[in-house]
Amino acid sequence: MKVSLLAFVGAAVAEIAGCFAFWAWLKLGKSAWWLVPGLLSLALFAYLLTLVDAEHAGRSYATYGGIYIAAAVIWLWVAEGVRPDRWDVLGTAVCLMGAGIILWGPRSA
Repeated sequence: MKVSLLAFVGAAVAEIAGCFAFWAWLKLGKSAWWLVPGLLSLALFAYLLTLVDAEHAGRSYATYGGIYIAAAVIWLWVAEGVRPDRWDVLGTAVCLMGAGIILWGPRSA
């Protein structure tokens, strides 16, 4: 489980960084050279998700969604300087609870 959590967190950071590179190029007028590390980061994101210990890819991706949302709100605060409001925090908590249910919910045989 520890490797999966690290893979999820690493994937979230890599995906956000990769997407931000495209955002910076298209929305902030940065050089197209921003796309090179952005594409590498997105490839790392995809690779890291393959390290997750899950029987089914869809369940892994659904769980990752909650981790991604939490990472995006942290990015909002740390990288963009926008402090999350109570709705950001509440929405993140709901998503993490949903991810936990998907990941740890009892399964019938």
